[in-house]
Amino acid sequence: MPTKLYLLLSLVLLNLTVVAQSHFITGNVTSDDKPLEYVSILIKGTALGSVTSKDGNYRIACTQKDTCEVIVSLVGYKTRHLKVPVNTNFTTLNITLEKEATELNEVVITGVSKATSIRENPLAMEAVSTKQIEQSAESNVIDAIAKNAPGLQTVKTGPNVSKPFINGLGYNRVLTLYDGLRVETQQWGDEHGVPMDDYIIEKAEVIKGPASLMYGSDAIAGVLSLFPAIPKDTDRLIHGRFLSEYQTNNGLIGNSLVLSSGNAHWTWALRGSERIARGYTDPVDGRVYNTGFKMANASAFVGYHSEKGYSHFNATFYDNRQGIPDGSRDSLTRKFTYQVYEAPGENTIQSSVDNIRNRPIVPNNVLNSYAISPLSQRIQDYRLYSDNFYKLGQGDIKASLGFEQNIRREYNHPTDPDQAGEYILLNTIDYGLRYNAPAIWNIEPTFGVNGMYQTNTNKNATDFPIPDYNLFDAGTYAYAKWKHDKWTIAGGLRYDQRTENGDEMYIKSNPATGFFRQVALSDSTGGIQQFKTFHLNFQGISGSIGTTYELNDQISLKANIARGYRSPNITEIASNGLDPGAHIVYEGNLNFKPEFSLQEDAGIIAAFTDVYLSLSAFNNYIQNYIYEAQEADKNGNPVVVVPGNKTFQFQQTNAQLYGINATLNIHPEAWKALHFDNAFSVVYGYNLNPKYRNAGINGEYLPFIPPPRWLSSVNYDLPGKGKLIRVVTLKAEADNNLAQNRYLGLYNTETATPAYTLLDTSVNTEINYNKNNVLQFQVAVNNIFDTAYQSHLSRLQYFEYYMASPNGHLGIYNMGRNICMKIIMKF
Repeated sequence: MPTKLYLLLSLVLLNLTVVAQSHFITGNVTSDDKPLEYVSILIKGTALGSVTSKDGNYRIACTQKDTCEVIVSLVGYKTRHLKVPVNTNFTTLNITLEKEATELNEVVITGVSKATSIRENPLAMEAVSTKQIEQSAESNVIDAIAKNAPGLQTVKTGPNVSKPFINGLGYNRVLTLYDGLRVETQQWGDEHGVPMDDYIIEKAEVIKGPASLMYGSDAIAGVLSLFPAIPKDTDRLIHGRFLSEYQTNNGLIGNSLVLSSGNAHWTWALRGSERIARGYTDPVDGRVYNTGFKMANASAFVGYHSEKGYSHFNATFYDNRQGIPDGSRDSLTRKFTYQVYEAPGENTIQSSVDNIRNRPIVPNNVLNSYAISPLSQRIQDYRLYSDNFYKLGQGDIKASLGFEQNIRREYNHPTDPDQAGEYILLNTIDYGLRYNAPAIWNIEPTFGVNGMYQTNTNKNATDFPIPDYNLFDAGTYAYAKWKHDKWTIAGGLRYDQRTENGDEMYIKSNPATGFFRQVALSDSTGGIQQFKTFHLNFQGISGSIGTTYELNDQISLKANIARGYRSPNITEIASNGLDPGAHIVYEGNLNFKPEFSLQEDAGIIAAFTDVYLSLSAFNNYIQNYIYEAQEADKNGNPVVVVPGNKTFQFQQTNAQLYGINATLNIHPEAWKALHFDNAFSVVYGYNLNPKYRNAGINGEYLPFIPPPRWLSSVNYDLPGKGKLIRVVTLKAEADNNLAQNRYLGLYNTETATPAYTLLDTSVNTEINYNKNNVLQFQVAVNNIFDTAYQSHLSRLQYFEYYMASPNGHLGIYNMGRNICMKIIMKF
């Protein structure tokens, strides 16, 4: 564990010696004379509080004088604000909650100045709860969130790599936030996911549409905001959460431990986890070579709270080693093969060169091993950040500052496994300052500034897809929310500016190793100029205006129009080389302009006693849309710069995307045990370049557009009859994906994908293992019938070197049947 984490642990132990004069409030929370578990009880203006036990009991410490104001909330019940006199050291407060429609009154904080219910927020949003995440049996938490948020899809490169896409847009168009801090991890690449601990994400929020107003560039398609669990207990006791899981398909073993405690002013948490898996299996390919991984996480949290606000300090460490599949096989048996020699052109002194068609077959003991192949990648990510919130008169101020270091190494040299093909060090400083001014005339004004400073450095490598560069980004915004009676209007304006400066780079063959290396200008004679010096400046104005109207307590109408802005990322403007993990040679263009979008959204949310319905439609026009396409020569043949790898050239055009997202959930009040949930999403994307009008798959359609998808699930809760079993939840789910025949087929950039349906089932049991705590045990079976399918957003389907195969299948298929077992124990 890094030294910084030990220092933080020492700070935690020191802080816990502080004893404050505090008042304790105890009691229980009920509804219909029955105790309620997981009720959140927070002291207003702080993050202090607690959650009720399975018996509905709670205890919190309050440092406010005379009166303590608490907020009591639970999804499905009306939130209560209570002022509690605290004249003595111990006060008893028993609370009763009333039921109400669930999803309509969920509170979100992403993309708004203050916590706002979904019914009042003009933006198209989804909130994914702790229960939804914990009861999902997926390969990673991003996939679990996507299962519960219509419009959110993932581009996958194996089970451990899922990149979020929102309404057909992804990569640097979707901003991922971790605890409010932007995630900067070379997210333009296909072959790595979001670096985080999958087991500590407590909830997630998804903005489906431009969020440039609050976040600037890179939020032109929306925001995925991930919230790690923050301790709320103030009883000075040590609390914990242990999780363990096993998945049969790839032998995934995962374990996680969280310890936390707190008093009236200080809280702390220590977290650690590990995940290990071998290659996954599918019904066509068998076990897929080099798709295993080994991952470790550690993090620490320290928080200080007072009646005026809070300060949070965090440190995270992520270390992931995972294979780099390339899909090479024996032409007759279709068994996977492995690389022994260097690719042509990779090594200038080696006599033997790689021939993809003559590689040896992977032995079974290697194929089934947990050992990671030497041809793999290692990603390390470190974060240190602080989040602060304090009242300032009648207003409040929020400030954040973070540092993230992302180290990415891809090993693609079989003759020298320790020599990285790609070795990139990315440092990012992220900052933000927001002031919520006092309300005037029912208007809540907000002013803010945020941005980042970034440096990228190529280290000891042999492939150089992007240059060394530095980037400075700053944006300032004004936002206001007006609420009166049934109307809410919110919007604002923002100005952004970004500068990017790239360094000149020369490479030449190293006579000792035969590999290319970076050389100084003074040693560039006989070398190759990989990158030219560049100095670029991008700027843009973005904004949004939207409204909600509450027809009654059950129905809300929404409308929003937003202008988004995105400056081109580094690969789009300056890439020039092989990305070994993606098996793609990227070619950028320094003349690209920023993207600007104009998106209109309209929707309705209706929540009745038995039924919840949401429907949102969007239309998105993007000016200067940047996309990647297979490069071809004048005869239409694919250009091959590095044998065995595709060559993609970035292009710019205007584009249009439109679609709908819908949800229909039936929860009969007369049959409370039954839940019938449905979600549907569809998006269409068009290239508006006149030369592709009516061209169909030969240029008219945009790449990475997911097919229409309908998710349907039935849950049934069986209450336990004894003291041991609390509840047993049975679930069956169908994931229906229609065929995608609207794809970018020009020069074989993409191919069509047929329709498929996956059936899943699970049993979740809650066991009362002692008086105050519950153990959750889950058994799930995903893809029950071992269906062979290729997701349209899976990059592995294109890892193929032959035009035909004996079994009629090309490319790598997605995961087959998978039995998942999970235990979650809180103590």
